Amino acid sequence: MEAKLNQVKELNLVQEWDKTFPKSDKVDHCKVTFHNRFGITLAADMYMPKNAEGRLPAIAVCGPFGAVKEQAAGLYAQTMAKRGFLTIAFDPSYTGESGGEPRYMASPDINTEDFMAAVDFLSLQDNVDPKKIGIIGICGWGGMAINAAALDTRVKATVASTMYDMSRVNANGYFDSENSEEARYEKRKAMNAQRLEDYKNGTYALGGGVADPMPEDAPQYFLDYHAYYKTERGYHPRSLNSNGGWNVIGCQSFMNMPILHYSNEIRSAVMVLHGDKAHSCYFGKDAYAAMIDGNKYQDNKELVLVSGASHTDLYDQTDIIPFDKLEKFFNENLK
Repeated sequence: MEAKLNQVKELNLVQEWDKTFPKSDKVDHCKVTFHNRFGITLAADMYMPKNAEGRLPAIAVCGPFGAVKEQAAGLYAQTMAKRGFLTIAFDPSYTGESGGEPRYMASPDINTEDFMAAVDFLSLQDNVDPKKIGIIGICGWGGMAINAAALDTRVKATVASTMYDMSRVNANGYFDSENSEEARYEKRKAMNAQRLEDYKNGTYALGGGVADPMPEDAPQYFLDYHAYYKTERGYHPRSLNSNGGWNVIGCQSFMNMPILHYSNEIRSAVMVLHGDKAHSCYFGKDAYAAMIDGNKYQDNKELVLVSGASHTDLYDQTDIIPFDKLEKFFNENLK
C-alpha cells in the first residue's frame, strides 16, 4: 500500500500588508502555502521582481528564532527580490500563520525539513529555475540553514546571518557557561518535571518572550532584543519573541541533537555572516571553522564579519546588512 503525500491544508492567512517594514513598489507580493513531509502546511510571503520574465533564481528565507515572516525574514526576502531573485519568507512549523499543533514547538528535525520543503515548493514553480535555489537563515535559523545545506543537495548557496547554534546554546547555555553534565542534568530534570505539569494541566506553559520592562542589570544583547521585538521597530502580534515566547519544553530535543555534525561535508557555497560586536559571533566563527575543517570544498565557503555590528543590527538595519555582498554571493553561486 502506497503512502500518499500529505496535501496542503487551508490556512486563514492575513491578506493586508502587516509587515514591520514598508512595502516596495519594485516587487510583486502574494501569500503562498506548501507542506512539509510531516504533513504540516507552511505559510509564506512570496516576493517577485516586477516585470520579471523567464525562470528566476530563487531564495527561501526564515528566522530569527521566535520571529515571524513579517519581521526580518520578510525584509531580507523583499530586498533580495528587488535585486532580481524570486524569494519566499516562511513561518516555521507551529508558529506564525503556519500550521502544526500544538503551537510554539521547535524541532531540529522538523525545522530543517521546513527549509527542504521550501526547496520542494520553489523547485516546482514555473517561474523558478530549479537548479538555482538558495536559502537564507537568520539567527537560530542560520544554524538550521547550514543543517539543511548539509542534507539537501539541491541547495546551491546558503547564507547564515547572525546565526545561533540552537543545539549548542540549549545544551551549553550562553557562552558555554553551563557546559557540564551537572548543569545539563538539572535542565533535563526541570524540563521533565514541566512535562508532567503540562500533561496534568492539559496545556503547555509558555516560557515568556523578551522581558518588558527589561531588568536594569540586563546585558546589552538583551536590551538589543527589547529594542527590536518590543518596540515599533520590530514588534509583531504573531511573533513569539514579541509576546509569550516558546513553550517551556518547546526546545528540549535540541539538547541531545547537534545540528551541525556533518557541516564539513557541505559541497555547495556557504556564507556565514556576522557582526563582529554581536554576542553571538562565536557561534558563527565556530560554525565556519567546523565547516571547513577537513572539507574538500573550502573555496566556496566564506566568513564575513561586519565591523561594529551587533546581533540585531543584522535583523533590519539596511545600511549595515551587506546586501551587495549577498547579491554577489548568490549571483556567483546560483548559476
